[in-house]
Amino acid sequence: MLETILELARTVSGAGEAETALLEALCQAAETEWTSRLREGVTAADCGTAFPCAAAFTAASNLAAGRGSVAVASFQAGDVSVEGLGGADSAALAEALRNTAERLMAPYAQAADFSFRRVRG
Repeated sequence: MLETILELARTVSGAGEAETALLEALCQAAETEWTSRLREGVTAADCGTAFPCAAAFTAASNLAAGRGSVAVASFQAGDVSVEGLGGADSAALAEALRNTAERLMAPYAQAADFSFRRVRG
């Protein structure tokens, strides 16, 4: 399944060859994270395509967050100019990808921010 997740994450993130090793590690971490959050009795296979998509979106989100720390946002060489995302744009993209992953896995996984507190009665 890791190969599928990596392929999806590469497509979503537009990762280049130089980012392949990092993206693969992020995909492995995302797969582990989502596996650990599955509800009791639910397997990754039970989630269908939601699982690999959510893992890929999570990995792409983490890659986008890391890209936001790059100092150079754009450059020009002759007639060619390249413009990247600024820090705020990268953060917004990372957040949108994380939110999409959460929505995809909502029927199958425990909420990431859920905590149970005992209430005196």
